[in-house]
Amino acid sequence: MGRHDVEAFRPAALEAVEWIADYLANSRRYRVTADMKPGDLIDRLPAQGPEEGEPLAQLLADFESQIMPAMGHWNHPRFFNYFSSTGSVPGVLAEMLAAALNSNGLNWVASPAVVELEQVALGWLRQWSGLPDDYFGQIFDTASISTLHALAAAREMADPDSRRLGLTKRLRVYCSDQAHSSVDKAAIAVGIGLDNLVKIPSDGEFRMDAEKLAERIAADVTAGYTPCCIVASLGTTSTTSVDPLSALVEIAAEHNIWVHIDAAYAGAALLLPEFQHMIRGAERAHSYVVNPHKWLFVPLDCSAFYTRFPEILRRAFSITPEYLRTSEDPRAVNLMDYGVPLGRRFRALKVWFVFRYFGRQGLIAELRRHIELAQSFRRMVEADGRFEVAAPAPFSTVCFRKRGSAAENRWIAAEINRSGDFFISQTILRGEFTLRVAVGNLATTQEDMESLWERIIGLSEQAPAHCGG
Repeated sequence: MGRHDVEAFRPAALEAVEWIADYLANSRRYRVTADMKPGDLIDRLPAQGPEEGEPLAQLLADFESQIMPAMGHWNHPRFFNYFSSTGSVPGVLAEMLAAALNSNGLNWVASPAVVELEQVALGWLRQWSGLPDDYFGQIFDTASISTLHALAAAREMADPDSRRLGLTKRLRVYCSDQAHSSVDKAAIAVGIGLDNLVKIPSDGEFRMDAEKLAERIAADVTAGYTPCCIVASLGTTSTTSVDPLSALVEIAAEHNIWVHIDAAYAGAALLLPEFQHMIRGAERAHSYVVNPHKWLFVPLDCSAFYTRFPEILRRAFSITPEYLRTSEDPRAVNLMDYGVPLGRRFRALKVWFVFRYFGRQGLIAELRRHIELAQSFRRMVEADGRFEVAAPAPFSTVCFRKRGSAAENRWIAAEINRSGDFFISQTILRGEFTLRVAVGNLATTQEDMESLWERIIGLSEQAPAHCGG
C-alpha cells in the first residue's frame, strides 16, 4: 500500500463507477428509508480503527454490506420528504474529478480555476434567474451558511463598529412566522440574538404580512431599536409561499434596512419565464440565496449566495495575514475575503457540468415536469372529499391532510415512512398537523405519484379507531 497506489485504484475505481451507474439506474430496488434503529451502525462497526491498512476491495465490500443498509436514499424517485433532489450524472462525474484534484480555492493564486469558474457558473445562474447584473456570487455549502453571511453583512451595514467592538446598537431582524429556522441560527451566530428576531405574522396564504411588518418596524424605531435586516422568503419551507418582495423592499428603503431573499428551493423556478414576476424588487434587495443542490440537480452541497454589496461583505470578514497575501490585480478575486470559510472546495465544477449537460432549456423542461407531477397529485387530493389541500401549491410541493384528527394524519405519515416504499414529511399549519409531499427527483414519474396516493388512500381506510375523531 504505497503512496497513490494507482494500480490498486484502477480496478477499484472501475468497480465503483459500475456500482454508481447501477445505483443511479436502479435506485428503486432500495428502501427509501433505512430499516435501522439509532445506534445500530455504531454497534455493528469496530469501536477502534485498524492498526494496519486494508485493501480497497474490502472497503468497497464493506460499503455495500454495512453502509448501504443504513442509508436514506435522497436519490430515490420516491423520496418526497424535505425538498426532494437529484445528484445527477454530470454532477456525480464532476465530484469525482474534483476529489481527484483536491483543490482548495482559498484565494486566486491557490487555484485560479476554482475561483474563476465559480464566477462564470454563478454568472450563468444569475442571468437565467433574472437577477440584476450587479449581484456578486459565491458558493457556500448550505443556505444556512449563506443566510448567516447575509445577516453578518446586514449587521456590518447597520452597526459598522460591531466588527471591532461587538454589537453597539440594539439591532432587530425581521422575517415571517414561516421563515426557515436557519434565520434563527444566523441571528444567534452573529450576536443579534433570538429575542431580537421578530417573527411577523403571515397572511391566509402563508406570506409575510407587509402591513404588520411596517407597523412593527415603526414601533421598534420608536423604542430605540435599529432595524437591521428583513429576510424575505421566496418559497417558504413548509408551504413554498412567496413573500411580497416589492412591498418589503419599499418598507426597507424607508429605514435603510438590508433585505435578504431566501430562495433556497423556489429560486430554481426563476428559470421559468412564468415565475419571473416573483423576483420583482430584487434590484432593490441586498442579497439572495438559491441552492442548486435542491432543485437544479447538482449533488450536495452547493448553495449560491449573491449580494449587490460585496464591499460590505468584504468589510465584515476580510482579514489577510502575510501568509495569505496574493496578487493585487483587481481581477484576482480572493473569496476568503467575503466570508467565514478559508478552505473552499471546487463546487463550481459540478455546477458547470450540470448546467452544460442539461442546458437552460433542459433544466426548464425538468422543472416544469416536476411542477406538473405535483399539480397532478394536488388534483388527486382535491378530488377526494375526505382530504383537503392545506396551502397554495405554486411549485412542486403539496401540503394536504385528511379531514379528521391530527392523530390520524400522524399515523398515516408514520406508516408510509415505516414501509420504506416512500418518504414524505409533515408540518404544522395554523395549528393543524399537515402532510407534505415535495417532488424533485429526475426519475420520479406519474406512476410514482399515483402509487403514493393509492397508499395514502389505503392507509386512511385502515387507521386505528383511536386515531379518529
